[in-house]
Amino acid sequence: MQNKDIQKIELAYKSRDIVALKNIAKPTIREINKSNNFRSALMLSCSNIKHLSKIESLEADCIMLNLEDGVSKEDKPFALVLCAIFISKIKKSNKKLVVRVNALDEGGYEEIKYLNKFMPDAIRVPKISNAEEVKSVLDISDEDIELHLSIETTSAWRNLSTLGFNKRVSTFYLGILDLFADMKLSQALINRDNPTMQYILSHFLISCKSMGVKPVSFVYQEFRNLQEFGMWIELEKSMGYDSKGCISPDQVKLVNEKFVDEEEVLNRARRIIKLFEEHKKDGITGFVDEKYGFIDEPIYKGALSIMKK
Repeated sequence: MQNKDIQKIELAYKSRDIVALKNIAKPTIREINKSNNFRSALMLSCSNIKHLSKIESLEADCIMLNLEDGVSKEDKPFALVLCAIFISKIKKSNKKLVVRVNALDEGGYEEIKYLNKFMPDAIRVPKISNAEEVKSVLDISDEDIELHLSIETTSAWRNLSTLGFNKRVSTFYLGILDLFADMKLSQALINRDNPTMQYILSHFLISCKSMGVKPVSFVYQEFRNLQEFGMWIELEKSMGYDSKGCISPDQVKLVNEKFVDEEEVLNRARRIIKLFEEHKKDGITGFVDEKYGFIDEPIYKGALSIMKK
């Protein structure tokens, strides 16, 4: 997005002109990113224009556009439109663009209906309780948009095995702090050696896998403590997790480093080498692959270096 466009958005936002913002938000048809191979899911506040303008340059595999926590009640209508504007400007992305709406009884239904016109890759619903609520969201959301669920209430945990009944329900996020609060469990139990915590991680993972749903592990709030964060990743990786929520770029970097599928990296490199050499015979040294995106000579050389390691 050009600087003049961002300045126009900032002016409307700072002057609290919701009509002007809505006029900038143009409904669009996006190419939905169907891939669910993301490792890092970075939370991004939809009330922060500076952060929204950097979506495409962020290292995270999945961008969680947040309308819920951290957005004041007064700012939520503006955040919703800002979210729509920035999504509509990205017609195609190799990042998963997911919008976390507010709870269904706190404006979530209305937000989903509005966002249908801007085609995020997925909608994430917090505070979900049961399959009936899931069905109600599927009924009002565009059939091309995936549905992601936050598992953070006692009722969601109790009904976990019933929530992934539709193929559009593709991803669950473990909301550990809210879940423990709702279950009246002490947050002191959230440590790597605690058997209750290990059971929750294991049960969540296996339940998701048995439904064909992607499990994303919880957000670690102490974002400056990267050593402890890294040890959580090692534990979760040993259990079978391949994805984790993040709240800082440093956390993203660590997740991406540790949740590397070595075999997939090698397969990707082999495929890029093969594709580039096939295209080069026809005089083409820059092209777009459906799975791996844009491939040119520097990408090709990077793939060669991986195979030489």
